[in-house]
Amino acid sequence: MRKSKLLILFLLGMFFLAFQVVERALFSVPKNWPKPAYDFKKNPLSKEKILLGRVLFYDPILSQDNSISCASCHSVYTAFTHVDHNLSHGINDRIGTRNSPALMNLAWHKNFMWDGAINHLDMQALAPISHPDEMGENIQQVVEKLNASTLYKQLFFAAYQDSLATGENTLKAISQFMLTLVSSNSKYDSVMRGTSKFTEQEKSGYVLFKKNCSACHAEPLFTNLEFRNNGLPIDTNLKDFGRMRITQNASDSLKFKVPTLRNLEFSYPYMHDGRFKKLKDVLYHYTHLVQTEPNLDKELKTPIQLDSKQQTDLTAFLLTLTDKSFLFNKDFAYPREILKSN
Repeated sequence: MRKSKLLILFLLGMFFLAFQVVERALFSVPKNWPKPAYDFKKNPLSKEKILLGRVLFYDPILSQDNSISCASCHSVYTAFTHVDHNLSHGINDRIGTRNSPALMNLAWHKNFMWDGAINHLDMQALAPISHPDEMGENIQQVVEKLNASTLYKQLFFAAYQDSLATGENTLKAISQFMLTLVSSNSKYDSVMRGTSKFTEQEKSGYVLFKKNCSACHAEPLFTNLEFRNNGLPIDTNLKDFGRMRITQNASDSLKFKVPTLRNLEFSYPYMHDGRFKKLKDVLYHYTHLVQTEPNLDKELKTPIQLDSKQQTDLTAFLLTLTDKSFLFNKDFAYPREILKSN
């Protein structure tokens, strides 16, 4: 037992030393980006809290049967979403009702989930933790499990100078890790910085994007963070009416949060229910299948017309939004050394 505790202390020390050696800001706003919506003054970042949040993110201790972690549905290698099924999977082989959203650039968001059910990042983790078809747990039970763990006593003490875990500190630590998930180093970003150039095909695609897509997928986040009806027919099995479930306002029927297009090469399947597996299916929807409804987004009331060459050019541009330095950032990966010692 004593050897196990010493090993944990040694590994924690090595992790904190590694964080200190790498001299970089814990969070920085990319040049020409808007001011983040998140209030960092109420939850100041520290390397110890970020590490705690990272460990929690990857630990299935958050679920009722210790089988599902945040990373089960939000894999670092696929832009922090899942790609092997349309809908999220949870404990006891249960199936959720939506495709998991890709996690990145969350400091700029004011509302979370496809329907905006959560209005603060510090509260967001409560939704999957408590959902019966996802983690099926409650925060009180999570805290009890954390306080029974030698590892977490060490991690919480390093982060908060108190080895006792609380629900608030647990959720804020998870937020701290998610706040660091900033994607701003794609080819598109390097072109905007003037350090590289689009190909002729990508340049053509960028023009098409600005004409047909940018009203909803606004640069540089490639989302306007709003809720829009994009003409998808309702899934008759799921019967998901989106934002209307929260507001109880009929004008919000079938409105879902506009997702970011960053890293979309890796974040399939697409839409709130994962109905489209390929990007060409998405483009076919917008050019042929948009369903006319009273509250259809105004940008889609005039049909989008793209021939096959234009669709190829647009796709070429969208692929410039892939940020491999984000997808393969070791600071975001599974903290193997720590969790394997527990």
